[in-house]
Amino acid sequence: MSFYQIQPENVFFLDIETVPQWEKYDEIPDNLKPLWDKKAKKLDPEASSSENFQKAGIYAEFGKIICISVGFLKEENGEFHFRVKSFAGSDEAKLLFDFAKLLNTWANKGEKYLCAHNGKEFDYPYISRRMLINRIEIPNILNTAGMKPWEVKHLDTMELWKFGDYKNYTSLALLAAIFGIPTPKDDIDGSQVAHVFYNEKNLERIVEYCQKDTLTVAQLFLAYRILPLVKPENVVVVK
Repeated sequence: MSFYQIQPENVFFLDIETVPQWEKYDEIPDNLKPLWDKKAKKLDPEASSSENFQKAGIYAEFGKIICISVGFLKEENGEFHFRVKSFAGSDEAKLLFDFAKLLNTWANKGEKYLCAHNGKEFDYPYISRRMLINRIEIPNILNTAGMKPWEVKHLDTMELWKFGDYKNYTSLALLAAIFGIPTPKDDIDGSQVAHVFYNEKNLERIVEYCQKDTLTVAQLFLAYRILPLVKPENVVVVK
């Protein structure tokens, strides 16, 4: 099915926030520390393993998910409404299990799609890897093993923007700006998430940031389709 034929109501928008599994480099288990050292040397040979540790959160082998925000669009009286819900906390296994349960229930109802920004390179594989590590069965819509490319129901707003130009990386923030999608100015930067989680212990701030990005992905999807954007008053946060 063409991207332009997909009903917005059949798309599950998501974003994740990740951090290193341990707060400090010295806390890495002895059996994993030399493996991180080897990885870190490839990342930046000039920096120490400890200095490179701030990047550990982007690798599923050394990081963990602390928040997954998901959202749905619904059209009512010519306007789009957006409902967003988050699974967050220190217990990664629980949030992944709860997310998988919702995903399985939702994806069993007709032709459904996932949508994230840079999702094919980051969100989808990261979630799948962490589910396996936590011994959680990967939902069918997320598990692409053995599937043909046209069978995969994964949308990626960054890939859609490339139009076949695979040399280019365009951030969600930049695309939101050029499409005139309103975004709050008080967002934390993605590089600050680990500090906010471990030092400030402010999970609520991270959840809010993740939810804003999820909404922005949905707005970008609508912009690509030349459809009206979601008005602020039509956004509902589900607890």
